[in-house]
Amino acid sequence: MACALIAEASAWLHQGLSDPTLTRWWGASATAFALVAAAEFGDKSQLVCMALATRHRHWPIFWGALLAFAVLNGMAVGFGAAVGAWLPEPAVAAAVAVLFTAFGIRALAFRDAEDAAVRDGHGLFVTTFSTIFLAEFGDKTQLAVAGLGAAEPPAPVWLGATLALGLTSAVGIWAGRTLLQKVPRRLLHRAGGLVFLGFAVVAAVRAVPPEWRERMGDWLEPWITQLAG
Repeated sequence: MACALIAEASAWLHQGLSDPTLTRWWGASATAFALVAAAEFGDKSQLVCMALATRHRHWPIFWGALLAFAVLNGMAVGFGAAVGAWLPEPAVAAAVAVLFTAFGIRALAFRDAEDAAVRDGHGLFVTTFSTIFLAEFGDKTQLAVAGLGAAEPPAPVWLGATLALGLTSAVGIWAGRTLLQKVPRRLLHRAGGLVFLGFAVVAAVRAVPPEWRERMGDWLEPWITQLAG
């Protein structure tokens, strides 16, 4: 019986991986997770969680932060999906490329002295929720999630972004001080900046009309063949 269950699970997994819809679903979720996680390590929301965790119980802080991020991401992907339905895909991809390029350059130019001081809170769940919500409303992460929501299916983008922010919050609450003592915040922000620029390149390619991409491929093929040979 165990062998039969394993066989069924393997067949289901193979079918799921070969389904284009599911492939795009998981790809969008993984993209949102990687982008948001790289952007938020060492950022102010993680510092807020860290500051609260030094004086209060951890779990209410975590759930308050997670709920705030879930609401913010829901608003972002809803707005992004509405914009994506109104604008043509190349225009959305071009806007996302410009947005991510700006965020990447800003992250690469990060300096510790530029970061605003984080204020401690005196509550738990409600204080964490309100502090995170106000700190992150309209922030680069929410705008990035909105951009992804315009270009990809909203549900997986919301899931990936929320899981990433839950992870960064948990790290900030339970291991943040140790992490930031060993890894400089400048390095974390620069890594996030490179991730933003990488996704900006992908979005820029998607903004190019298909016929132009084919012409570019035909033009580059002899050069690639020569290099490979």
